[in-house]
Order: sequence, then structure tokens, then C-alpha cells
Amino acid sequence: MSAGQTSDSPTVLSTSLRSAEKLGAGKVRDLYRLGDDLLLVTTDRISAFDVVMDRGIPGKGRVLTSVSAFWFAKLRHVVANHLLSVDVDAWPELAPDEKDQLRGRTMRCRRARPLPVEWVVRGYLTGSGWKDYQAEGRVSGVELPPGLQHASRIEPAILTPSTKAETGHDEPISFAQVERLVGPALAARARNAALALYEAGRTYAAERGIVIADTKFEFGTIGGELVLIDECLTPDSSRFWPADEVRPGGKPTSFDKQVLRDWLSGLDWNKQPPPPPLPDEVVERTARTYADIEARLCR
Repeated sequence: MSAGQTSDSPTVLSTSLRSAEKLGAGKVRDLYRLGDDLLLVTTDRISAFDVVMDRGIPGKGRVLTSVSAFWFAKLRHVVANHLLSVDVDAWPELAPDEKDQLRGRTMRCRRARPLPVEWVVRGYLTGSGWKDYQAEGRVSGVELPPGLQHASRIEPAILTPSTKAETGHDEPISFAQVERLVGPALAARARNAALALYEAGRTYAAERGIVIADTKFEFGTIGGELVLIDECLTPDSSRFWPADEVRPGGKPTSFDKQVLRDWLSGLDWNKQPPPPPLPDEVVERTARTYADIEARLCR
């Protein structure tokens, strides 16, 4: 498990604070306003096929927070980010019981104006990109060489942006559409930042025996400055593979919620709420997978 986390630690599915204004709750994170800043509280909720499960994954929120904070610090030379602190004990606005609730799973961040785009970077052919390539020889409109197989490396890595859907699935969009949404200059800055972040991240991960197959970033602006926001290179936003399993045509193990997705895919479930109840084995295996990638990358 993550640092300070034990297998019998309580699973946190929701949060409630008196000292901060709750702005909303996503599939995984609760968002609060604290003074002029934002609190991103990562719960242990887990979703698959855009449905939030009724049962959470112990330690997941702490792992995601730890991994994001690690990358934000490591990659801030590539592009600025919104992270201010993860030290809840240094925030005098909060009551002691609130600090207990938030410790290890909360990032205090600068408030940014989010760009309405998911900046998806692909360095290997897999997932929806593999399906696109098999059908069209392209991934989100980007032409790729013929003869590639699943898990083939894409060199150089490509950007395949998508919409940011409040509910349901994100939809791929062209870079021309991105330019219309945010303007050509800002689109170019964010594209270059996303590709540079991915390259720096996968170079470091390779030293730890990990391949980052693909990932997605989110950006915003603060006073005209482009900043990386939300999360960074976590098991929820990225596909991590053991390097020794990666070869063209292979199907490497994923350090993410693939255990859960595989189990759900074997059920007679229509992928609509309500979700099926999760067995202990699936919960425990998923928790171990999240903890494993944190240990491999961040220690």
C-alpha cells in the first residue's frame, strides 16, 4: 500500500468539510474552495466504463495524490503546474478533524481557468488507438505507418486530443478543432507542453523498468500563463506497463484498474448504473496494483 496506508485503513468514498466550500464532485475527486485556492481531494472511488462503483479501493486516493505530487515536483521545469502543497497540517484554515480526513489525499492548488480539452499523448499502440488503427490505419486522424501491431512503439509520440465530457465518454477531436476552441497560439503551447511532459515522464519511467504507453494531461491558464492542472501521470490517467513485457504483438500487464475492467467485462452487465457488487479479491488485487506502481516510480 502507499506510505502510511494499511490494508485495513478505511475506504473514503466521500468527504465533507465545514471550513471550505464544496464546489463539486467528480468520479474520483471532491473539489473545494479554500480562500483563494482549491483543494483537490482524491477519494477512493473507482469508476469503469464511466460508471462509479459502489465500493472503493483502499489506499487509491492516497496513491493518486502521492504519484501526482511526485510528478508535479519532478516535471515543473517542463511547464508550470497548479500544485501549492500537500501538507494539510500547514493549512490553519482547517479544523483538526478535517485535516485527519484530508491527510495524504489532498492537493492545495492555485485556481486556474481550465482549457476544454483532454491532451492525450500516445507513445504505444493500444486501447482505442489500436482499434482505430486496425480499422483505418490512423489514430484520431493521425496517419501511422502500415504493419504496426498491438503494443508497437509510436515514434515520435502523437497527440490525439479529445473533448472534456462532464458525463459519458470524451470524444476525439482534430487539432484544428482544438485551435478553434482555445486559439492557435495557446493550442500550440499546450501541445508542445504535453509532448514534452510525456517524453520526460517516459524517460524517467524507463529507468524504473516501466513503459508509459499513453497518458492524458489537462491544462489551464493563470494570468495568461499555461499551467498543468488536475493530475499528472497517475494510474488513472495513464497506462503503465512492465518494460520486460512490452513487444510488438504482446499484451503487457497494466498497472491500473484493468483488473476491474477485465472482471466487469466477463459479466452479463450492460455497463450502466447500478454497478455490480465488487468481490473482495477484485478490490484487493486492484489496490495492490495501484500501490505497486507508486512503489516502482516514486521510491
